[in-house]
Formats: sequence, C-alpha cells, structure tokens
Amino acid sequence: MSRPSVSSVTKEQPTLAADPNPSSIFSVARRKVTTKQGWLGDYDYRWLCLPSLPTGKRKQPPFYGIDDELPLVLAMASGLQHALAMLAGLITPPIIFAASLALDPGTSSYMISASLIGCILSLVQMSRIKLWNGYYLGTGLLSVVGTSFATLSTGNAIFDAMYSNGTCPSTTSTDGVVTRGPCPDAYGMLLGTSLICSLLEIGLSFLPPRILQRVFPPMVTGTVILMIGASLVGASGIPNWGGGSNGCQTRPTSGIYQLCPTVGSPHALPWGSPEFIGLGFLSFVSIILTELFGSPFLKNASIIVGLVVGCIVAGAAGYIDGSTITSAPAITFLWVHRFKIKVYPPAILPMLAVYVSATMEAIGDITASAELSRIRVEGDGFDSRIQGGVLSDGIGGFVSALFTVAPLSVFAQNNGVISVTRCANRAAGRWCCAFLILFGVLGKISGIFLAIPSPVLGGVTTFLFASVAISGLRVLSFVKYTRRARFILAAALSFGVGDLLVPNVFTYLFDGVKNPNNGLQGLFESITIVLSTPFLISGVCALMLNLLLPENKLQQNEGEESAEAVQDLEIQTPDQERKS
Repeated sequence: MSRPSVSSVTKEQPTLAADPNPSSIFSVARRKVTTKQGWLGDYDYRWLCLPSLPTGKRKQPPFYGIDDELPLVLAMASGLQHALAMLAGLITPPIIFAASLALDPGTSSYMISASLIGCILSLVQMSRIKLWNGYYLGTGLLSVVGTSFATLSTGNAIFDAMYSNGTCPSTTSTDGVVTRGPCPDAYGMLLGTSLICSLLEIGLSFLPPRILQRVFPPMVTGTVILMIGASLVGASGIPNWGGGSNGCQTRPTSGIYQLCPTVGSPHALPWGSPEFIGLGFLSFVSIILTELFGSPFLKNASIIVGLVVGCIVAGAAGYIDGSTITSAPAITFLWVHRFKIKVYPPAILPMLAVYVSATMEAIGDITASAELSRIRVEGDGFDSRIQGGVLSDGIGGFVSALFTVAPLSVFAQNNGVISVTRCANRAAGRWCCAFLILFGVLGKISGIFLAIPSPVLGGVTTFLFASVAISGLRVLSFVKYTRRARFILAAALSFGVGDLLVPNVFTYLFDGVKNPNNGLQGLFESITIVLSTPFLISGVCALMLNLLLPENKLQQNEGEESAEAVQDLEIQTPDQERKS
C-alpha cells in the first residue's frame, strides 16, 4: 500500500488513483484481512501508544485524508479514540436529565444506552448523498453527532418550570425542603417538542450558507457557546463535584437529601465535604497529567482516564453503589423503555432557540472539520457540505426523538482527535459508530456509567463544560473588536452573566398578572424559560443587536477605532504610571 500524500489544501480531497486491475469488493476485503499491509500498513504505532514528555519532539505520522486507504488496525484504533473522546459528552446529558427528573435506575440506564446507540445517525452525517438541485444530505467528512449541550441547559430549565407549575409531582416538607418525584412524562414532552422544532433547522439548511453566516456571525455564535459552557459549569459541574446536583447541594436539614447523593447511599456525606472535593480533584488532576505525559491515544481519551482513575479510588473507598450494575440488563436496545411523546407548548420557543444554536454550532464544527481534513473552506463545494451537514443535523433531531434520544448535533471533540492523530478518514468514523453502538447495546456498561459517583463525574464534567466555554472564546477571537462589536457583546453578556450570577432574577416577572388563561400562562412560562437560560437570552440579544445596529453608524473610521484602543489602554494604566 502506498503512503498517503500530504498535499496542499485543494478544493476537494484528491481521490486515489484507479487500480489498473480493478477487482471486486470481495477481493479488496480479502486482501485487507489476509495481508500484513492491509492490517497494519506503514503507520508508526509506537508514536500512537508510547508516552511523551512535555518537552520532547517526535516525528509526526503521515496524514490520511477522508478517502485514503486506511489499514484496518489504524482504522479501529482511530475509531476507538473518537469513541472515547465522545463518551463523556454522550453519557453526561442522560445522567443529568435522569437525575433532574428523579428517574429510577432502570430508566436512567436505558437513557444512557439509547444516547450511545443513537450515534448511528453519525453514519448519515458522514455520508454525502446527493438529493436534487445541488442539495446534499451529510457532510462527507468525519463528522459525528451526539446530544447537544444546548439541549442539556435548556432541558433543565424546562424541567424546573414543569416542577414549579405542578406538571411534575413534588412534595414540600414542613421546613420548606422540596423533593421532586419521578416524572418520565416530562422527558417525553421534551422529545415531542424537539421533534416538531427540528423542522426549523431542516428549513434553515436550504438557505444559502452565506446568509446563515451573515445572520449568525462569530460574535453571536461565540457568545452562545461561551454561555452554554459557563452555565453548565455552574448548574451541573461544580455542584456534582461537591457531592451532587439533585437537591443535596442546598444542604437541607431534613429529608433524603440531607446527605449526598442521598441519606441511604454508600458513604453519604454532607455536600461540599472534603472527601467529595478530593475525589473530584483527583479526576481533574488525572486529566492534566494525561495531557502532560500520556501517549497521543491516551490524550484523546483523557476524560475517560479521569473517570477511570476517580472510579478506582472511589470504589476502593466504598463510594460506589453497585446496584445499578447488577440491575442493568446484559443486552438492551432502543425502545426497551418508551416515553409518552407530547408537545409542551411553553417549551416550543426555547427549543426553537436550541435548534438555531445547533445550526450555528454545526456551521462552526463542520468548518473546523473541513480545515483539519485539508479541504478548502470556501466555494460551492464547501457550501454544499455546510448545507448537507445542517440538513442532516435537523433530520437527526427529528429521528433522535423517535429513538427516545434528546436532539443530536455535530460534536466538536472529534476535531481534536483528527488534529492529534492526523487521520481524517471516514473509515475511522464508521468504526467509532460501531464502538459506540456496541457500548450502548451492552446494558451493563450503562449500569457502570450510572454508578459513577457524583464527585468523580463533577470533576470531569467541570473540565468538559469549561472546554465548551473555551471553544466559545476561540470563536470570539475571530471578532474584530470595533466599537459596535464591543457594544453588542457587552449588552449580550450583561444578560448572560447576570443570569449566571443571579439565576432567579426573571422567575417572578409575571407573578403580578392575575388569572391568566392557559394560552397566556404558557406564553409567560416560555418567555421566563428563555430569560432564565443564560445562553438563550444572551444569544437572542446578540442576534437582535447584530441585525439592528448598522455596520458603520457607531464606528466612523479606523482612526476613531485606534483612538478608542489607546483610550482603553490608558484607562487600565495606573495614575502614577501615567504621571511618570
């Protein structure tokens, strides 16, 4: 097998030269599995597996494009790296949803399995099916999908509203402690609302990508992604690190949440106990050490390394409840548990905003994947990849609801794997799907994930959610900070950061309205959810101001911009330094 060429960026990935002796697909497969070249190729597997030092320099392996011939072992190894890089991001949303709705272990375990199996829709995203009039389905890149973190943040706000208005059951003790009851119907309402709202993203996919990029520039997209990550750190990551986010973080004086995760759990302790903080810190430090000294393979799976190290220590110290593992089925699949799919009207507006956010994320992630795959990120060919990716995202949101999985969108974690391994081949993506489906079908694996102690999960997800926020900052780095851009960002972050610091500020906005009818009450709840979700309100503000404020009204010329930059620096300079 010839080594793949490392060519400069071209309009499309070059295809392999035609075989002068064409053979059937069966003979090609036979050659793959019966020869050393087909299994191993010329790849340096020592580079992939051996540890590295922070100051060491190592020779980079060859680059494999999207359609280059890939050895079987390398395809499986790269696919496993992609699967492990995605794993924490895939299991976190169902774990948090299940905890928010107080679901039983069997249902919770199923939700994790369904989330993993739902990644079969990645096969559609990686395809490039020609439709009509130049439209496509899929990107034709190594693009994989998973549950959007935007859905996680919005879903929690929707569930909070359902418990507040009595849609979901809850009990209040004499000292004011609220205990949530199981509410699987709320998850069904989220799925049903997601199903109809996915039509928005499907419709947006048929707009020219240039229009989408003009309406959703990096200033809007970066703000949304930044606030998604920041809000999840505060709503889920840090509370779980302290012991749990199921209600024990308020340290009530009565009820089952006096201790975390509950009073009947093994080694239960008050929220914020040093033992919990230490467990989470151990997982966090494991991620850092893996990045410093791990092999490229382990670096791509650093989140899983943090989970494994934390779970080993937690298990030895008696913090793990093994009942979820013993009760989980050996084999499972989609629809083993079903939810009553309904539409929850107050959730329509927030979920429409989620799909707008998913569209923005898809455009950015597909662009990054194309750059790393050495495909030109301009022209009609690239525009068709954007269109096909957004369409596949929208259809995936529709189908995932039928799969009992929260909306799926393109994952960004895999771009890091491509960058490290220098392998953008779609065969690796197909193996990634195979591994994730296998993890989902084996029900005991979901039981293991469900048994992860909250502090271990919190230490890892805090890093994971912070990485999302950093992705938002990276997108914002492409913004030219004119007076107009600074004004828009300041206005948007005023709402977003305000929501983060004082989460209940908009909760009582409509309490003064007496006896509203059902329709008006639903509208009030919908507006309250949007206003109380940091990334939604900041994204809406940035989007509206970007459309309303003229480009050259607030910024007259480059001289004014330079003068303002100098003024900003002078403001930061201490008075004594200016005098000197």
